[in-house]
Amino acid sequence: MAYSESELPDPQQNPIAESTQRSRYTKVFFTSCFALALLGIAYVAVTFTQVWWQSTRDEVRNVDAIVVLGAAQWDGVPSPVLEARLQHALSLYVDGIAPYIVTTGSKQKGDRFTEAYTGLTYLLERSVPESAILVVIDGSNTFQSLSATSNALERVGVGNEVLLVSDPYHALRAKEVAREVGLEPWFSPTQLDSSFSQLFRETIGTSVGRVIGFRRASTLSE
Repeated sequence: MAYSESELPDPQQNPIAESTQRSRYTKVFFTSCFALALLGIAYVAVTFTQVWWQSTRDEVRNVDAIVVLGAAQWDGVPSPVLEARLQHALSLYVDGIAPYIVTTGSKQKGDRFTEAYTGLTYLLERSVPESAILVVIDGSNTFQSLSATSNALERVGVGNEVLLVSDPYHALRAKEVAREVGLEPWFSPTQLDSSFSQLFRETIGTSVGRVIGFRRASTLSE
């Protein structure tokens, strides 16, 4: 059958060709999504391993200051978690690891006392001289507390090499936050056990912070 030039089929409107092209684009799209998902899973898995591994390390050494990361307090009385951190910091101080202890942490709505002030009282009651304690009440999360700690140490002329004290699961993210705010951190954990859920939560926090920065990541939890 003969066609005039105007009657010839337009190859660009060939439904079979269009279907093949759409199928190709769809395949590329889903393949890319699958590859990105695998990369994401691998990234989180590696970070989880790093969080766990760091939680098993105790990096005690002589430093400029011991920094106690805040935890809950009950009307001026340390919670078991905060007491474990304070007691560990006290033992390190007595062993001569550092000449200063920094207590950190603000207060929750309705509280009369900050976590940092509760730590101060606890240490004073155990014969640590007030001149050896720096109280940093600014900060409702790790980034804010360590940023304020960095500023406080600089103001009083204390060096920036610090030994962070917190629960084991907190080690990796706390160290990376500390580096971001200008500190040279080491970490010494309490003897409290870390659960899988705590390690996983820290993995997510660390993974996000590494991508967007810990300053920005800290605002996501507010």
